Amino acid sequence: MEYDIVIVGGGSAGAVLARRLSESSQRRVLLLEAGPAYRPSGYPDALALADRVGGDAAHDWGYKSEAGGIGHAIHARRGRVLGGSSAVNAAVAMRARPADFDRWAQRGITGWSAAEVLQSFRKLESAPYGDEAWHGREGPLQVRQMTSKALTPSLRGFVDATAALGFERIADFNAETQHGVGPYPLNVVDGVRQNTGIAYLTAEVRRRPNLEIRPDAEVDRVMVEGGRAYGVRLVDGTLIAAGAVILSAGAYGSPAILMRSGIGPADELRALGIAPIADLPVGRRLMDHPFYYNVYALRREFNAMTPAAGAILWTRSHEAAPGELDLHVSATHIWDPAASPTGGAIVLATALTLPESVGTVRLASADPRVAPRIDFNFLSTARDRRRLLEGVRLSRQIGATAPFADLVAHEMEPGRHVQTDAELEAAVVAALDTYQHATSTVPMGADGDASAVVDTLGAVRGIGGLRVIDASILPEIPSVATNLTTIMAAEHIAARVTDWSRS
Repeated sequence: MEYDIVIVGGGSAGAVLARRLSESSQRRVLLLEAGPAYRPSGYPDALALADRVGGDAAHDWGYKSEAGGIGHAIHARRGRVLGGSSAVNAAVAMRARPADFDRWAQRGITGWSAAEVLQSFRKLESAPYGDEAWHGREGPLQVRQMTSKALTPSLRGFVDATAALGFERIADFNAETQHGVGPYPLNVVDGVRQNTGIAYLTAEVRRRPNLEIRPDAEVDRVMVEGGRAYGVRLVDGTLIAAGAVILSAGAYGSPAILMRSGIGPADELRALGIAPIADLPVGRRLMDHPFYYNVYALRREFNAMTPAAGAILWTRSHEAAPGELDLHVSATHIWDPAASPTGGAIVLATALTLPESVGTVRLASADPRVAPRIDFNFLSTARDRRRLLEGVRLSRQIGATAPFADLVAHEMEPGRHVQTDAELEAAVVAALDTYQHATSTVPMGADGDASAVVDTLGAVRGIGGLRVIDASILPEIPSVATNLTTIMAAEHIAARVTDWSRS
């Protein structure tokens, strides 16, 4: 065989795996990326500049969700480029909390306790701040803690107004305490987003003779014979043989490839003319954070909008379980200033970070060029609606509190005319978006968990030589932006698998 391992997808997890697995010169590794593979210093501004979030059409998969219960589609942005969605996100470098991993343990999942994953979090980062008990100094990913001085006046006003309401100021969200408000930690250096294509696949790593990175190589399916994966087939029909296959194509891409390969809900596959080879609940546990933009026009004298990502309140609703933090109010300038009558705006965006609602990813066709059917199923429980609306009411309370209130001209969204609970719920549902944190479509689980697709090291049940390692295997969504946890998961598994040719 030409390759020992083929990795499908060079995003937040795939780039990590390509670096770590090619550290052994005896292992031949091929990384397949559906999009372009820019050199580390050659990313275009749409991807490199941290204040530009969401990328552009040339580097996006173009996915949209089904209208579902909220009555409108949502753009499900995913990066189609080396670095994946880490090249288009807001570069928030915040870790999942110990309580998130405690819930994994309640599912019977071992090896992923908060104490165990802390070492993998430390391994991935180079953070010249904070206590060494919490932070790594020599990892590939450059992480910087924003300071109050670096924030715009309105972002500082958000932090001060939130503190005036009684919330604790947090200096380091990646240390012991997260319940409170403070500036973000970001994987940004000198205004450049440090995506995994830059941080992990350095020029030195790319020169390794045992690592090949092949761009513009979209995968149709995994080739399986006798219950074992032996390679992949590209959309153009090219067959690539390998001793083992790792899918790192993300929470939409990995389940779609599995299902096209005959691995998924058998009845759904048969209906599309796909012969099932493993009846597994692929795509049945999609989770994401519902997100609502509470927007304010800035007074002209306080119109500064750089840096765009600034500060966050991480707190709990009245219905949160003990120890849980289920609400974010994120203060950013990720908004078109031309859409503000004053030429400047700030967004206090509310997210429900521990939703109950579970959606699906299904195939619309066996044709790999047809996008999968994505149904977030947001706000499908009354408790989710109550908690998100509680968060929006909190964001509006902050918006009306000095010193923040002194810096804004007026509320743009939902607007001062929205006053009653019914009016607010209607406005939130009509404009609901996603935080772009899709997870759990190929969930890991303990032995005997019928809802799981892979084991605790990403091995697909019943198929030899095939693993999935990306955000799709998280058993449930963490209560924070998912990028750092996805990178950690790849580091965590890469350090623990000794024989990649075996499941």
